[in-house]
Amino acid sequence: MSVHVQNSRMTTSKLRQMKASGEKIAMLTSYDFTLASLVDEAGIDMLLVGDSASNIVCGNLYTLPITVDEMIFLTKGVVRAAQHALVVCDMPFGSYQISEEEAVRNAIKIMKESGCDAVKLEGGEEILPAIRHMIQAGVPVMGHLGLTPQSVNQFGGYGLRAKDDAEAEKLLHDAKLLDEAGCFSIVLEKIPAALAARVTKAVSCPVIGIGAGNGCDGQVLVLQDMLGMNQGFKPKFLRRFAALASEIKNAVGNYIDAVKNSSFPSEEESY
Repeated sequence: MSVHVQNSRMTTSKLRQMKASGEKIAMLTSYDFTLASLVDEAGIDMLLVGDSASNIVCGNLYTLPITVDEMIFLTKGVVRAAQHALVVCDMPFGSYQISEEEAVRNAIKIMKESGCDAVKLEGGEEILPAIRHMIQAGVPVMGHLGLTPQSVNQFGGYGLRAKDDAEAEKLLHDAKLLDEAGCFSIVLEKIPAALAARVTKAVSCPVIGIGAGNGCDGQVLVLQDMLGMNQGFKPKFLRRFAALASEIKNAVGNYIDAVKNSSFPSEEESY
């Protein structure tokens, strides 16, 4: 496997150029300095500090419990690691739904305190006023449509979205509104591939898919999922590019054995 060397920082305008030229955009989640450094060095285009940290880092069942301050804390480390990638921070549940003023205040707080390049929030027409105000305030915004995990209790699960014509047309309508409002990109999660391809062609901003087929401008996965560290999570859209769970457990097992039998540290490893 080759490392994709990039010499300059990614920007929202470069992402648009990539869409225009047909170059696919690669995005992964990241929640800490060490892994973000490796992923950035490999040449990833965007790093998303997702509210999935609520699951991956904190062990919660849903994304809802994580707070603005916790997201800022995690994002700071990723920002320090990113020499090339554009860093996007998820706005957590409750940080933008209360009022437009509260949404803008939290978006600015996240940008100022974490140093990230942009924020992401879930929803369409219903949160459009908040998105417009954020963009007017100078905050780059990534939209998120389809399966929106912060609405899991409303949806009643994590099933495929926009299967029927009415929901599909609403999603297309919402995507156009987000694009017209100035979102620099839109994530489409767990929707039919044909619909995702249709949306991608209908908007000028780059569209990033997760469980949305190959017709999008790019793809995003949760890093720990694609590295094979989460063994129980097996959705149809997930491809594991490594099997680190067994590697890590084997390494730890070897360490335990070495400590127990006093072969570590050796004379060469001692001062």
